[in-house]
Amino acid sequence: MNYITLNNGVKMPQLGYGVYQVSQEECERCVLDALQVGYRSIDTAQAYFNEEQVGTAIEKSRVDRKDIFLTTKVWVEHYGYKEAKASVLESLRKLRTDYLDLCLLHQPFADYYGAWHALEELYEVGKIRAIGVSNFYPDRLVDLCSFARIKPMVNQIEVHPLHQQGKAKEWMEKYGVQMEAWAPFGEGRSQMFTNPVLAEIGAKYGKTVAQVILRWHLQRGVVVIPKSTHRERMQENLEVFDFTLSSEDMERIAALDTKTSAFFAHDDPAMVEWFAQMVEQRKTNHVAAKEKKNW
Repeated sequence: MNYITLNNGVKMPQLGYGVYQVSQEECERCVLDALQVGYRSIDTAQAYFNEEQVGTAIEKSRVDRKDIFLTTKVWVEHYGYKEAKASVLESLRKLRTDYLDLCLLHQPFADYYGAWHALEELYEVGKIRAIGVSNFYPDRLVDLCSFARIKPMVNQIEVHPLHQQGKAKEWMEKYGVQMEAWAPFGEGRSQMFTNPVLAEIGAKYGKTVAQVILRWHLQRGVVVIPKSTHRERMQENLEVFDFTLSSEDMERIAALDTKTSAFFAHDDPAMVEWFAQMVEQRKTNHVAAKEKKNW
C-alpha cells in the first residue's frame, strides 16, 4: 500500500474503500469484505446513513483500530459551531470509536466557518487526527486556507479521467492540501469502462480499465476511495501496485479531460438553491418524525 503524508504529518493510505450509496443492509458485509481483502482506509459520511454499520463491521473485523484510517464527513444541515461539534461526537458514537483519523466538511455551503471552528477544536483535543473539506472549489478553499486558524489537510472532490481538475490540483498543491477523489471512476458515466483509450492501455499491461484509472490517480498523487459491493472487484481494485503507466500513457489519459463535471457544479446558483431546499426538507422530515415518535 502507498501512503500519503498530510500537511500535519499524519500518514493516509492512498487507496481506500468508500461506502457512498452502499445500503445499510449491505454495508456491514461490504466493509468486512474490504477489510478482509486488505483495505485499511474506510470512508463514510453522516449523509450516507451507514456510519453505524461501518462501526459494527470494524468492531467485528478484529483489525486493530490503530491500523484503520477512518473518515467521516459533517453534513451541511449540521453546520455552525455547536451543531457541527455535537454531530461529530454523535458520529463517533455510531462508529464505535473514540477518535477519527479524518473528518471533512461535506459541502461548501451555509455556516462552514462555524463548523470548521468545531473541527479545529476537536482536532486540537485529539478527537480527530486530521481535518479537511469536500467539494470546495479553489476560491473557497483558498479562503479557508487564508483565514482559518488551521489549514485543511484534505479536499475530497470529483476527479476522474474525464474531469481531471488540473486547476484545483494546482491550488491544493500551493497550499499543501491533499487532493482526494470521490467517484474516481466517474461512476462509469460516459462509457468510462469501455473507453477505447483506457481499454487499449489496460490491454498493454494485462489490466482492466478500472485498474488503469486507479493507477493513473495514484501516479498523479491523488488519494482514491473506489466503491464496490463485490468482493472480487474490491480485490481487483487493490491490484494496482504491480505496474506503472508510462509517460505516454499518462499523456494519452490527460487528453481525455473534458473539464466538465459528470454530476453537478457546486458553483451553480441553481445547485446551491437545490441544496438549500434539500436541507430544509430534511429538517422538516426530522421534526415530523420526532413529533410522531413522541405522540
